[in-house]
Amino acid sequence: MQKERIIMGIDPGTQIMGYGILKVLNNKPQLEAMGVLELNKFENHYLRLARIYERTISLIEQYLPDELAIEAPFYGKNVQSMLKLGRAQGVAMAAAISRDIPISEYAPLKIKMSITGNGRAAKEQVAFMLQKILKIPNENMLPQLDASDGLAAALCHFYQSDKDFGNAKYSSWKDFANKNPDKISK
Repeated sequence: MQKERIIMGIDPGTQIMGYGILKVLNNKPQLEAMGVLELNKFENHYLRLARIYERTISLIEQYLPDELAIEAPFYGKNVQSMLKLGRAQGVAMAAAISRDIPISEYAPLKIKMSITGNGRAAKEQVAFMLQKILKIPNENMLPQLDASDGLAAALCHFYQSDKDFGNAKYSSWKDFANKNPDKISK
């Protein structure tokens, strides 16, 4: 019997929200969809929040995710930016909560570490590794790196969860490689 689950990843933002949908079939992740929600056209911050909620609900209804992985706000020097980002994240989380979808938060450093092995990796490195890991053709990669960041959150969650949906944890990229030699190409 084939086991399937759908993981939705979100990179929250007040200018652009990135998202990625992973389909996991028999413990093998594959890209289902990724994209961005451009919010620049809305001058009012509250309209942006409403749009984030609406779009997150529509993605949930379209892809029926089993879980949501979301990037946690990072601690910056600009408190106003951090508050806005936290609101954007909260609205996306509220959409998932309204549909009884379990949520996992991951720090940006944790996401980058799980995808590239380097917590300080550039967004371009994350996108490159996602393309290699998930075998995404060039034409399916989007120029907005927020989309690949959303997908990275979903793949990070996949790596953090059990092979049979719940128990195995990896302490590092090396630990994952040691426990999954079949997934490493040389």
